[in-house]
Amino acid sequence: MNAHAKTNRKGAADAPFYLPGADEIAVFEAAAANDLPVLLKGPTGCGKTRFVAHMAARLGRPLYTVACHDDLSAADLIGRYLLKGGETVWTDGPLTRAVREGAICYLDEVVEARKDVTVVLHPLTDDRRILPIDRTGEELEAAPGFMLVASYNPGYQNILKTLKPSTRQRFLALEFDFPEPAREIEIVARESGLDRDRVTALVRLAGKIRGLKGQDLEEGVSTRLVVYAASLIQQGMGVDRAIEAAMIESLTDDADTKRGLRDLAAAVFG
Repeated sequence: MNAHAKTNRKGAADAPFYLPGADEIAVFEAAAANDLPVLLKGPTGCGKTRFVAHMAARLGRPLYTVACHDDLSAADLIGRYLLKGGETVWTDGPLTRAVREGAICYLDEVVEARKDVTVVLHPLTDDRRILPIDRTGEELEAAPGFMLVASYNPGYQNILKTLKPSTRQRFLALEFDFPEPAREIEIVARESGLDRDRVTALVRLAGKIRGLKGQDLEEGVSTRLVVYAASLIQQGMGVDRAIEAAMIESLTDDADTKRGLRDLAAAVFG
């Protein structure tokens, strides 16, 4: 399969750490209770995928995560016939498995997938909750517990890669952004184990870098990258080297921009 699906069967006690920013947990739980699909909007690395993994564990549901890309087709999600041991055997894709099992199917960056993918999703996002499989002639009714969740980054898409209104209006939507500084400090300290004083400086630097988005940078530094930098420092790497690897080289290839980011880091860390 080209769908790059990952399955998670953790229970609530093993739920990945997630620190809510507002009422997103309550909205997601209400959506799950009413069999409603959810669309998560927000920049790369702000916690959308972690949130879905947390909620799947919290609700006790299996999770199939699909990293969407421009070659991802409906067949990758639904399934196809494969040759096994000299026989042609139908193999379910991650979406079909989720529909059969009553699992959550999470389509990460759904707008990157081919256009035929969204057509497949439509009958699953209304009161029919069915998945037609043309190749086998089946029309699957979603098992209790099935939930469709999708995400995308509105600030990074061009006019050729947006969700049509006919698709968007089938989903409840939750908007995500980078955490407020106090919340981000808590997240990074928890995830990396680094002391709060040094985490505070990293978060302050991240905020200043994000202020450059749209000027010298296409994207601001993600919370994920701040955690990476903190983890490197916690393991004994020098602060300058950790910032270079996690928060500068990851953002740009432009030499002038990198020099500017180094100067910014030097100003923050002294």
